[in-house]
Amino acid sequence: MVGISLNSVGISQAKGVELVAQREQLDATLPRAKPAARQSEEQPARQKFASKELTPEQQQQVAELQQIDRTVRAHEQAHLSAGHGVVTSAANFSYTYGPDGRQYAVGGEVGIDTSAEKKPEANIDKGIRIQAAALAPKDPSPQDYRVASIGGQLEARGRSDLSRQQAEERTLEAERNAQQREQAREQAGDSGRQRIEQAYSPPDSTGTLSVFA
Repeated sequence: MVGISLNSVGISQAKGVELVAQREQLDATLPRAKPAARQSEEQPARQKFASKELTPEQQQQVAELQQIDRTVRAHEQAHLSAGHGVVTSAANFSYTYGPDGRQYAVGGEVGIDTSAEKKPEANIDKGIRIQAAALAPKDPSPQDYRVASIGGQLEARGRSDLSRQQAEERTLEAERNAQQREQAREQAGDSGRQRIEQAYSPPDSTGTLSVFA
């Protein structure tokens, strides 16, 4: 499991944070899956093992493994289906062999990008997507909840940044409006003074005045 490293604002900058499905621990005596290179060598042994009639206890173990396999695959598929835009990898599974010699998935993980974006709107959208992907399964694991928390912090950061940005824009708009009103008043005052000056200006010195007795 990859640890989640939080920075000063509580957002993981690392990509590929893993969502790990926490599953019931199986009997320690069950053989674990071997690397692919060795599986071919053990194929005859597994077939011989599987050909044996299973005891009731082994049949119960197989039934439990089949149910766990279905649950694990459904869990990871839920992450993938809901993680559009934030999923960074396909589901990776860990396997064990059952008493019947077959492999069964008992754990899985899906990569999720939790890095912050530059724009507040992008962080809001990404945070919502991360939360949706992390909590999509019917039974979220503790790791799923931790990743969802990171998504919630990213969304909250985006909303805070957007709110501050909008407040700054409103302040600038108010200042522009105030400047425009002041300019309008000054222009109105200049126009009024010009009209007064024109109305009370002395007659042209070149004009003549006629007086009749």
